Amino acid sequence: MKDFQVIFNYVDINRSQSLEAFLKKELTSLSEKYNFIHRADVFLRRDNRSDGKNSLCEIRLSAPGPRLYADTNAEDFRSATKETIRDLTDQLQKRKREFTAGIGS
Repeated sequence: MKDFQVIFNYVDINRSQSLEAFLKKELTSLSEKYNFIHRADVFLRRDNRSDGKNSLCEIRLSAPGPRLYADTNAEDFRSATKETIRDLTDQLQKRKREFTAGIGS
């Protein structure tokens, strides 16, 4: 089994073990489905926004080719992480199709 690394970065907020566990589980699942990713850098911070969506989750995935990146502002970190992971899943599906198309040519 390959090593998959998740690096957490908290910007001006306290560390959350429950959020880390949730993210690690979700990202590990992605790494098992898309075995070409090997590292995730997660950034969590609060933004000062007028719409109340102050919780920001940014995730960068290391994989062959350009890095994959997504971020989401939401009212809470769990919602922000779920949406960010959905965005990354879409990108991973596209990257996998590109790999598959490249192999067949």
